[in-house]
Amino acid sequence: MSAATARAARVIAGFLCLGAAAVVPLADAAGPAVSEEAVQAIAAQLRCVVCQNLSVADSPSEMASQMRDLIRERLAAGDRPEQVMAYFVQRYGDWVLLAPPARGLNLVLWLAPFGAVVGGLAIALTLAYRWRRRPAPAPAVPPMGPRDRERLAAELERLGD
Repeated sequence: MSAATARAARVIAGFLCLGAAAVVPLADAAGPAVSEEAVQAIAAQLRCVVCQNLSVADSPSEMASQMRDLIRERLAAGDRPEQVMAYFVQRYGDWVLLAPPARGLNLVLWLAPFGAVVGGLAIALTLAYRWRRRPAPAPAVPPMGPRDRERLAAELERLGD
């Protein structure tokens, strides 16, 4: 092998090494593969900030699409699902969660329906108890006899004088 051939082989080997070195970072830049199920699981727990009555997973809005992409990016960057959820809560508040945590004012809102049911049952039971325990009606006054009528007539005549 001549010196020129050896030199050409070294140059070609160098280019191959550079090419291989360039491909490895590109593979790492793509990050670990993120399953669509993981993205949908997180998106199903978040409220779309545009639609407000749909989850990010169900919303057709552009904002929901961007939020799903952001979820995908953060998962690919290595964030755990809890960290992704915390990111959105930090950005939008507890409102962005479809099931906000039961604390503070949210606790009152979580407990109010149960309190209303218990209060309604208490009122219904109290009224039913009172209805059943009503006193018996007073006995009817017996009709007046002839002696009582004479006495009443005498009293009325005396008051009329």
